[in-house]
Amino acid sequence: MQFKDYYAALGVAPTATQDEIKRAYRKLARKYHPDVSKEPESEARFKEVAEAHEALIDAERRAAYDDIAQRHAGGGSSPPPPGWDDGFEFSGRPDLSSFSDFFESIYGRSAMPRTEQGHGDRQGRDHHARVSIDLEDACHGVRRTMALRRPVADAQGRVTLQNHQIEVAIPKGVREGQHLRLAGQGAPGQGGAPAGDLYLEICIHPHPVYRLEGSDLHFDLPLAPWEAALGASVNVPTPDGTLQLSIPPGSASGRRLRMKGRGLPGKPPGDLYAVLSIALPTAATVPQQQAYQALAQTFGEYDPRARLTGWRQDRSADG
Repeated sequence: MQFKDYYAALGVAPTATQDEIKRAYRKLARKYHPDVSKEPESEARFKEVAEAHEALIDAERRAAYDDIAQRHAGGGSSPPPPGWDDGFEFSGRPDLSSFSDFFESIYGRSAMPRTEQGHGDRQGRDHHARVSIDLEDACHGVRRTMALRRPVADAQGRVTLQNHQIEVAIPKGVREGQHLRLAGQGAPGQGGAPAGDLYLEICIHPHPVYRLEGSDLHFDLPLAPWEAALGASVNVPTPDGTLQLSIPPGSASGRRLRMKGRGLPGKPPGDLYAVLSIALPTAATVPQQQAYQALAQTFGEYDPRARLTGWRQDRSADG
């Protein structure tokens, strides 16, 4: 994912004041507004300016972005460092309907209502943060200590990020994008009023074996040619341990075998799919080469490219 330089988009320095950011945005918004601008690609430029303004005009979001920019160091097209988009805690959420994946990865993937506005003046504001967990945590549930970075304003109104840790019970079967509510762990209330809540948006790390699609899990299952042709019973990994799977005779690459209910837990649970692929052994020795030659003689009339030849002949006949 490409790093975005929001200060450059607005034409201001990283040390710019909030008033300077406002003035730069207003000037550029007037220049590139699609209703009045005749500049080339004005609509795309207008969205870029609006996104930069949304990130920098809010002190909390700006503190998070400055932290990322500092760790990113080089900017440009190189990817940000690992874990760069995790654990930032904010009060309220912006409207993400037209912003980039980069913006959403910092501030959350789905907009939530600014629920703290309904609490009254004295109750603490709700906070929101995005956290990443392993697929195993989502499958089995776990209690984890998570590190968050919370924006805190000093006496001069400058906002910095302070680290703190929370204990979180990850429920079994939690989904990507689901929000967990931690009551009373948001901003403190004033005058004895209750604290706000903390909402954690769940992101699930990519897994080395499984691909997560909704509540279903998919993985690639290599087969020897004779296992695919003749059928076999093979051991396959599942989140709950090894399972013996029957391979039907004549299975081809790309075929999916479904294991019902062995995906993410839930009501209903997801399914687990084995996507078959044919793994060809190398012919490194003379006996192995002879075995391939015997196979070629046995299936001498088999043409794996028959469909390509047939397609060309059909085209010629139609012409």
